[in-house]
Amino acid sequence: MGSVAKPFRSVLYIPAANARAMEKAASLPVDAIIFDLEDAVTPDAKAQARVLLAEALERHDYGARVKLLRINGFDTGLAEADLDAVQRMKVDAVLLPKVNGPEDVARLDTALGETDMAIWAMMETPLGILNAAQIAFGPRMQGFVMGTNDLAKELGIRNRPDRMPMQSSLQMALLAARAAGIVAVDGVYNAFKDQEGLSRECEDGRDMGFDGKSLIHPAQVAIANAVFAPGQDEVELARRQIKAYAAAKAEGKGVAVVDGKIVENLHVATAEVTLAKASAIAAMESEQ
Repeated sequence: MGSVAKPFRSVLYIPAANARAMEKAASLPVDAIIFDLEDAVTPDAKAQARVLLAEALERHDYGARVKLLRINGFDTGLAEADLDAVQRMKVDAVLLPKVNGPEDVARLDTALGETDMAIWAMMETPLGILNAAQIAFGPRMQGFVMGTNDLAKELGIRNRPDRMPMQSSLQMALLAARAAGIVAVDGVYNAFKDQEGLSRECEDGRDMGFDGKSLIHPAQVAIANAVFAPGQDEVELARRQIKAYAAAKAEGKGVAVVDGKIVENLHVATAEVTLAKASAIAAMESEQ
């Protein structure tokens, strides 16, 4: 199954304790926002962060941007207060950190009760990666966000530009997401001033099949949006493939040839996903 049409090229973390950052996020060209009550908020600021977040969601218009709220894990003793506050917030989904298995998703599903909020999972533990397929098919599940920093710590790997030590974990999570038809967002790139390094890692994630990149700074948005969007050459090729295949089919042929390469129905399906994504991005950008 190909990537979903709705764009998730750029998914920006915003600390829920930072009112100014939450205000600014309403004007940033991001596809989704993760309002963070977990790692980005100190323990003594979490109660106030819930209040600030509720006020921001009421005050600011985030348009077509998908609004995710990362709560604290159930093992912290803070999740219940987060979820109580969530019931009164206008968010699209709850992002659960350190998901180890389907039982974590089931617990959150029960806690969300009659609300229509979706569930996303942070994939950042060895057990979570091993259980990725079961997690992906859980109730309300709509997306994975790779927690590559925590995963690297748990695996004891060395950081390398090619991310070779992380490849199998990234691919296992991506396979599970694609099997379930949900979104898969790559992990963060920590050196937010390193534009070249970010671009390289975005290209790597795009080549693997991720829908987009989770980001820690607004300066990273433009690169993620550019890399994870279909390029003009890709769009033009997709249109030519669809047109050529339709012409071949009208002549009773099962394949067409474009630029010296065979085009079958599977290539047409991919081309249609490319055009749908380009159209969705254009529509979203027109609303921002």
